[in-house]
Amino acid sequence: MIAQIELGDIAVEVVLKDIKNVHLSVHPPSGRVRISAPRRMSLDTIRAFAVSKLDWIKKQQARLQAQERETRREFVDRESHYVWGRRYLLKVTELERAPAVALEHGHMLLAVRPGADEAKRRTVAEDWYREQLKNAIPPLLAKWEPQVGVRVERFFAQRMKTKWGSCNPRARSIRLNTDLAKKPRECLEYVVVHEMVHILEPTHNARFVALMDRTMPQWRAYKEQLRRLPISHGAWGY
Repeated sequence: MIAQIELGDIAVEVVLKDIKNVHLSVHPPSGRVRISAPRRMSLDTIRAFAVSKLDWIKKQQARLQAQERETRREFVDRESHYVWGRRYLLKVTELERAPAVALEHGHMLLAVRPGADEAKRRTVAEDWYREQLKNAIPPLLAKWEPQVGVRVERFFAQRMKTKWGSCNPRARSIRLNTDLAKKPRECLEYVVVHEMVHILEPTHNARFVALMDRTMPQWRAYKEQLRRLPISHGAWGY
């Protein structure tokens, strides 16, 4: 069941599901508010919960609207592209061979077939970023599984429109946004730990914060660093 409640000028989408806890989220880029709640919960109770979180909702909406965004990338020569937080100038070469990406002397070399349009160039680059992320994740899991005290059964690297990562506690799997390969490595490490801790505690409650404090005491600094960095054109925040 899907319903809507109004909090002044803020519309809140309410989804009743077969879940145990209430989940509140503010979605980019516009700050759309969504509450997932157990089917047994009344709309009046959900409204009271939303009112209690109104200040937090407004802060999240303001943060999303203020976050710096990159200009749209067209994948042409001398554009700036980032890999693990370092800036590279793009150099596009058309060759009769399989498309590829390489880094060399401050340049990102993008080789594509003759006549490849922007969409194709973008796809080649995004596939390369996905491989960079897939290669970086296993060593981080090996490092942090003993410290968090969980085992990640599967991980996925994919383009995500609304978040840096997600977790399925039951399946013990995590998903990570391929754009993390553009950010400093410590940002990826923070998100990996964040999602691993969600296997133990699905919500952002006091227990989750305590687990993060115990496992990665500097996690707030990494989270703030990730928030300060520009996000992709048309994108969002964490």
